[in-house]
Amino acid sequence: MLRSLTISDFVLVDRLELEFGLGFSVLTGETGAGKSILLDALGLALGGRADAGMVREGADRAEVVAEFDCGPELQAWLVERELEGDPDTCLLRRTLDAGGRSRAFINGRPVTLQQLKEAGEWLVDIHGQHAHYSLLKPALQRQILDRYAGAEKNAREVAQAYKAWMEAAERRHQAEQQAQERQAERDRLLWVVEELSALRFSAEEWLGLQESHQRLAHAAELLSGTQQVNAALAGDEAGILALLKTAQHKLAGLAEIDPKLAEPLKLLDSGLIDLTEAVHELTRYCDRLELDPAALAQAEARIAAVTSVAHKFRVKPAELPELLARSQAQLAELEQLTDPAALAEAERAAEASWRKAAAALSRLRQAGAEKLARAVTQAMQGLAMKGGRFAVVLQDCAPGTHGQEEIEFQVSPHSGQGLNALAKTASGGELSRIGLSLQTVLSGVSGTPTLIFDEVDAGIGGGVAEILGRMLAALGAERQVLCVTHLPQVAACAGSHYSVSKAKKAGAVVSQVRQLKPAERVDEVARMLGGVTITETTRRHAEEMLGG
Repeated sequence: MLRSLTISDFVLVDRLELEFGLGFSVLTGETGAGKSILLDALGLALGGRADAGMVREGADRAEVVAEFDCGPELQAWLVERELEGDPDTCLLRRTLDAGGRSRAFINGRPVTLQQLKEAGEWLVDIHGQHAHYSLLKPALQRQILDRYAGAEKNAREVAQAYKAWMEAAERRHQAEQQAQERQAERDRLLWVVEELSALRFSAEEWLGLQESHQRLAHAAELLSGTQQVNAALAGDEAGILALLKTAQHKLAGLAEIDPKLAEPLKLLDSGLIDLTEAVHELTRYCDRLELDPAALAQAEARIAAVTSVAHKFRVKPAELPELLARSQAQLAELEQLTDPAALAEAERAAEASWRKAAAALSRLRQAGAEKLARAVTQAMQGLAMKGGRFAVVLQDCAPGTHGQEEIEFQVSPHSGQGLNALAKTASGGELSRIGLSLQTVLSGVSGTPTLIFDEVDAGIGGGVAEILGRMLAALGAERQVLCVTHLPQVAACAGSHYSVSKAKKAGAVVSQVRQLKPAERVDEVARMLGGVTITETTRRHAEEMLGG
């Protein structure tokens, strides 16, 4: 439910704060007073179109804040997006600067315009004053039926299934058209995979192979060099170890005379240990190292084979394994694309999925069509269309995004007339009344807590207007209903009445809104009945309409 609406510097409104309650409320006023401006402002807060012209002349920025009660489903939506605010409250705010830039907020947190619209869809359902003209469009007739039948989710599933079916059919068609080209590419990839698989090569092998070849190619140089180093270290008398041992023995004797030589002696002992270990390692290395021309030739042959294949495919040797994996994946995908049986089976499966989804949608539509026709027919009886009938016809059509049938609204405005397409049968006034019947029926199944009707009563009057007022009041017993109207019969049925008027403020014209007291309601309804001059007769008539 809409609790309050605060508007600042929006079109003709400088500053306005309104509070709303449950039930049926109307907004009335003279033409041009700004009745629809309030709904435009609310529409802005709900994520509607923003235009720099909406900012009041001379102001820097317009702002609209709408406070709503927050139901459990919307609360869950807010929590999921970390947008929750005070308990059971949803605060929508929209600002618009004079340059046309707007910003959106939910519970004080910046949000995208799409998020603002999504939140608004949980809260308000707006019926515009020209909504009935769009009823002539087949697309809207289908949407209305799907909404009433609770089939909107099924309709989306059918659209997705049809898209998948068409994509599968296109893949099969392309495979047939491009069979020769794809076969050539398949042969090329198969050749690449066979060549690389036969090589049995890995990136790890390439690193080890290079290291092994480096060692085998320089084996003689490595053996000679390490033997020379070992001889220099461990020679009998002139070797470094022998000299160091002599020096150690001499220094040990001196350290017994002067303890200060203990530290240098310790360092010399450590060096002797390290050099002795180095000699042992070099000896073991020389023992293991052999001159092996056969192993060298084998390594060189392997390197040559790998390098030749890499040159053939114009990649580095280390990149050959990656090329093999990529070619195998492309070959697998291409084999699937060039398999007519697999593609035909995939197409048949996609078609079967669509037909299953379309059949489920058709069942919901058929049941919904019968219920919708009865409800609208009943509503028409009280709108000067007694004996009229409304029907929703499902006509078989070729498979498509929207299912396996076309939807057509048909009407018989009066008894004795046959059913015919809505666009061919209804006059302007009849179309307006049928539109109202549909809107009230649809509003009864809508999940939104607030319903708004913006001058949907245009083109009707008299007793029909009174019946419309009662219909809206009946809706107001279950939901919050706001209606902008110019009909006194509708206004008299409301539980709350707001008057919109123009006034001069600081030399500028502004719109003002105030909630009318009972006596003021009499004057406003009398004005709506009789125009500028209010007579005692019109006043008594107004009191009678208001139940006074």
